[in-house]
Amino acid sequence: MPTTIARPAADEHVAYYGKYIALVLGEDAVDALIAQIDATSALLGRVDEGRAAQRYAPGKWSVKQVVGHVADSERVFAYRALRFARADSTPLPGFEGDDYAEHGGFDARSLADILLEFRAVRAASIALFASLPPEMALRRGTANDCVMSVRALAWTIAGHELHHRALLVERYCLE
Repeated sequence: MPTTIARPAADEHVAYYGKYIALVLGEDAVDALIAQIDATSALLGRVDEGRAAQRYAPGKWSVKQVVGHVADSERVFAYRALRFARADSTPLPGFEGDDYAEHGGFDARSLADILLEFRAVRAASIALFASLPPEMALRRGTANDCVMSVRALAWTIAGHELHHRALLVERYCLE
């Protein structure tokens, strides 16, 4: 039976990530991650290539870049979770999401391809978090000079996606 990844305590992450964690409903991050695949896919599946290349303002990301950013960030957060779950105490560096989005080549790809990548990344994250024994979900590590638990990373992944999905609806007028 898959592990339930319970909501983290406030001392398991820095305040910055609390805004993402607070967006996630329910009491199991794995359930949230599973539910999000279809919801995000349904939203983006209705977007044609012309809209996918649009930016809501000059200098802002395209829809494709937003989706690529979500997938890239999830990869980084899940990698951190894997390292921490395996009791690797090596401090990890931060990453610059803006640079990843700018240099990810997302606008040269189809939205369908980027969405397929997102789904694959999410499936890997679900497999990782669902396989963790409870004691591993509580382990902590350091990334970007911040201590964070494995379970806080699972909730951050879910909340980060919800944050960007809300921006896609509000600022890009996707529904």
